[in-house]
Amino acid sequence: MDASMSSVQKHPSITKQRIETFLQDGQWKDVNIHSALYDVRFSGEPHVKMEAWAAPEQSRPAFDYAAQQSFSAIEVGHTFGTSWTTHWVRVTLSIPKEMEGHQVRFLFDPGCEAMVWSSKGEPLQGITGGDKSCLHVDHILTNKATSESKEHVLYYEVACNRLFGNGTFIIGPPDPSLKYTLSQAELVVMNRAAWALFSELGILLDMYNTLPKSSPRAWEALYVANAMINMFDPEDKKSIDAALKTGSEFFAKRGGGSNHQVFAIGNCHIDTAWLWPYDETKRKIARSWSTQMDYMDRYPDYKFAASQAQQFEWLRILYPVLFKRVQEKVKTGQFIPIGGTWVEMDCNIPSGESLVRQFLLGQRFFEKHFNVRSNVFWLPDTFGYSPQLPQIVRLAGAKYFFTQKLSWNNINVFPHTTFRWIGLDGSHVLTHMAPANTYTATAVAREIVESVGRHKDIAYTNESLYLYGNGDGGGGPLEGMLERLDIMKDLDGLPRVKHADPSDFYEHVDKTNKGLVNWKGELYLEFHRGTYTSQAKTKKFNRQSELLLRDVEMLSAIAKNGAFGFKYPAGELERLWRIVCLNQFHDVIPGTSIEMVYKDTDPMYEDVLSSAVAMKQSALVALFNNVSVDSSDAATGMMFVNTTAWPRTEVAAVPGLGHEGVQQFSKQDGSALVVATSVPGLGASVVDLNDANMDAVPVSVFTDNRGSVVLENLYIVAKISRHGHLVSLWDKSSEREVVAEGQKGNVFYLQEDTPILWDAWDIEVYSDEKKKALAASSVVVVDEGPLVASVCIEVPIGKQSKLRQWVSLSALSPRLDFASDVDWHENRKCLRVSFTWDIYSDMATYESQFGVVQRPTHRNTSWDMAKFEVCAQRFADLSEFGYGVALLNDCKYGYSTLANTMSMTLLRSPKSPDANCDMGSHTFRYAIYPHKGTFSESDVVQEAYKFNVPLVQLPVDYALAASAQNSPADVMSCFGLSGARNVVLDTVKMAEDAPNCVIVRLYEAYGGHARARLTTRLNVTAAEKTNLLEEKIEDLKLESSVASKAGGKGKSIDIRLKPFEIVTVKLVVKQ
Repeated sequence: MDASMSSVQKHPSITKQRIETFLQDGQWKDVNIHSALYDVRFSGEPHVKMEAWAAPEQSRPAFDYAAQQSFSAIEVGHTFGTSWTTHWVRVTLSIPKEMEGHQVRFLFDPGCEAMVWSSKGEPLQGITGGDKSCLHVDHILTNKATSESKEHVLYYEVACNRLFGNGTFIIGPPDPSLKYTLSQAELVVMNRAAWALFSELGILLDMYNTLPKSSPRAWEALYVANAMINMFDPEDKKSIDAALKTGSEFFAKRGGGSNHQVFAIGNCHIDTAWLWPYDETKRKIARSWSTQMDYMDRYPDYKFAASQAQQFEWLRILYPVLFKRVQEKVKTGQFIPIGGTWVEMDCNIPSGESLVRQFLLGQRFFEKHFNVRSNVFWLPDTFGYSPQLPQIVRLAGAKYFFTQKLSWNNINVFPHTTFRWIGLDGSHVLTHMAPANTYTATAVAREIVESVGRHKDIAYTNESLYLYGNGDGGGGPLEGMLERLDIMKDLDGLPRVKHADPSDFYEHVDKTNKGLVNWKGELYLEFHRGTYTSQAKTKKFNRQSELLLRDVEMLSAIAKNGAFGFKYPAGELERLWRIVCLNQFHDVIPGTSIEMVYKDTDPMYEDVLSSAVAMKQSALVALFNNVSVDSSDAATGMMFVNTTAWPRTEVAAVPGLGHEGVQQFSKQDGSALVVATSVPGLGASVVDLNDANMDAVPVSVFTDNRGSVVLENLYIVAKISRHGHLVSLWDKSSEREVVAEGQKGNVFYLQEDTPILWDAWDIEVYSDEKKKALAASSVVVVDEGPLVASVCIEVPIGKQSKLRQWVSLSALSPRLDFASDVDWHENRKCLRVSFTWDIYSDMATYESQFGVVQRPTHRNTSWDMAKFEVCAQRFADLSEFGYGVALLNDCKYGYSTLANTMSMTLLRSPKSPDANCDMGSHTFRYAIYPHKGTFSESDVVQEAYKFNVPLVQLPVDYALAASAQNSPADVMSCFGLSGARNVVLDTVKMAEDAPNCVIVRLYEAYGGHARARLTTRLNVTAAEKTNLLEEKIEDLKLESSVASKAGGKGKSIDIRLKPFEIVTVKLVVKQ
């Protein structure tokens, strides 16, 4: 009998700890596996010579410039810094005789990130230093050193930031004073057998930890690992082979063909900006992707996917040699461009047309440069998914969807892994969420096992997708990950694993599943609800850019087809859309990046707005060049151009106009108030400034005996109390009070906003429990009609912040407008405004992209409660039978409706990752719009457009503009839409690849079938229904209608739409 006693089963925890200790790089590294990982090591001169040059300030000079600078000698222990600076290190390496016949690597750990360059200026691979969890500091000099091996010269571009930036904690604001130390610079020869032993023992330990203890395979893994360690002798290299032989029988056992199949794909999910600015991302891309292409050369089965066309574009411009290597690897099928969008965008804040442009830009880029179109919409990490995405994805040439983020829900567990996601219109996409619950897996057995254990739809499909590789800050898979996957590819006790293109996974599941479940509507993330509000200035810039580009495209398309010699600015429009889409990245527009990012995006948006304003003016002048004048002072008339598809009559504020015929000037900003009467949809009309008096019931304002200010017009009576609250809203035509009895509206609340961890990301469920109602210190009548009446409210906020608001009512609308200026200097506080209505409904309606989504107004279930803060585009509406009220906005997105109280989140003040987030001045507008009927019976969508899309103004000579020859209706009215008030004409633009074609995009907005008639005065010869990439789906029938601008017959097209359907029409125009 063996006298030794095995403790494997009687004391497994001790054996487990023994294995862990054997694998750790710590106290016992001189006698455990780490003592054997390298056979030969050399450092210092004469074998390692290093010199460095520090780039000035925070510049990032190119190789050609840096290589010509004066370098100074350094050695291990040298410090690089401070944060965000760049240092170039020239390394001269001489391989010693002891390394002849072996593969030789150079280990260089600067404590931060770096790029390895050849002496000829070729980017070779990335370096991730400092962080043990994702350490990658080795570079292969030669696969077999010889006596004739020459001196090697390398350049290291050292970037003074870690993989996750320079914060003192994971999401902390950057510390500008950080320095990094060069801790390692040595030539090594690896002991391949020792590394194999290291990998196998890690797998065995993971199998024991993860497999159920009822599994014999788990106990066998523990036993074999213990036996392998027993064979190891740190002083005898041959013992490593003996240890490997001990485990060979275990690793030779194969799993059955019915085992779960894991489709593994390498990725590095580089956040386009987050805890680092765009300029650092450009280097992260090159560092990460060059490394992965080196692995592709060494591991022929390895496949790597990368999304975001913007990142490929940066690589093409800044690293053309590397870009060509990517193109070559795309052809071999190893490098897989995926996703089909310009960036991995946020899906809450961008408009519907922005989501379209993400795909239009992304898919076209992939097709142009790689001859591929992605059929997988790839969005692992964003903060909720619009219910219109399935339709948009389908219309953009894809049919599959991958995400992972819903595993972050903080209240309910999302119930599915693989399912069909059904959008608002009934379109569906096959959707999968990796059951390993990460997109940055590390290729360990635990994650592979969890791909089965966490799979919620295993009854329908026995496959899963597995994304591995260091990510967020880039990096990607490491060599050890690839080695472990090779060991685990068909190992008894584990699911089978194979390298695969994600498309192969989806196509396999699509064909072989046993009937997947459906999920209808939005994929709401129960987390990161503060992203609807953080960085308010960026969100406002985005809204302004989207709407201004809409006007520019429409006016330019009309001018292209109606003004001789006008050139459609296609190139500049694409440049601006690329900027807007870039800034919709899922850590930029949600407000969760560092301050440096927003210092970059502010001037980018200013560029967009200034260029777009200039282009809009050029189009207007081209259309009305014979009647326009240079300034408002010289104008005798004002042209109003309506870029929405319905007629409008409203009071317009015209800045800089001092004409005697003006009936009223705003006391708020001095603008002239002019009535624009019956401006046709997609048309124009002109107002005679010498006879601009309104023929309508004027608005009035007075103070009642209780001190409330009363604003009254033909439609409503609104009372503002001395505290600045809306205490009454009487609808004259419906004869009903809208504010609930004893309640009020326009109540500002300052509430605590301290989340558990994710500062800029989260508003927590408890935040509403600790709040303070704010009261006005002053309520003063400002404008007294006849066109507009207004009151100015001043509200102190905290000790340092204040709000000034103008509440105004025009003579022509039941809409009550609120324009606010806020000087905001709070610390982790949130500003909200609320209205309590005498309306009761179980559901509130919120605008989504190209449609609406309904959400509960109660908290019956945990799923209802989780939606305590939700996202909306331009409005939220609360309606009951016969009546409703909409809360409109011009740049806000966070809403909440509980019972009959509707709230909107206005400002936040998180302190990380941007310590100065939202500090300073803000301007924003919102409005109350009461209406008859339910939401579906209302014109809320149209009113929200009017609130956000002002009439375009152009000073003109009235006599010329009013003449029959220069009729605005004749010049401007190229398009019309009729027959279906629930259909919105959203976009008019020139086609991407067909210079004589016009694109018109419409959508059904309320949730019902429609038959709309699109008319055009252009000389259209053919019409097609297309997808979002402007590719033909079917021909559309043209019918003769109004006279065309070319003197022939105009055309009309009958278009049938399903509920929430998006329809794109391509019109072929004869020039």
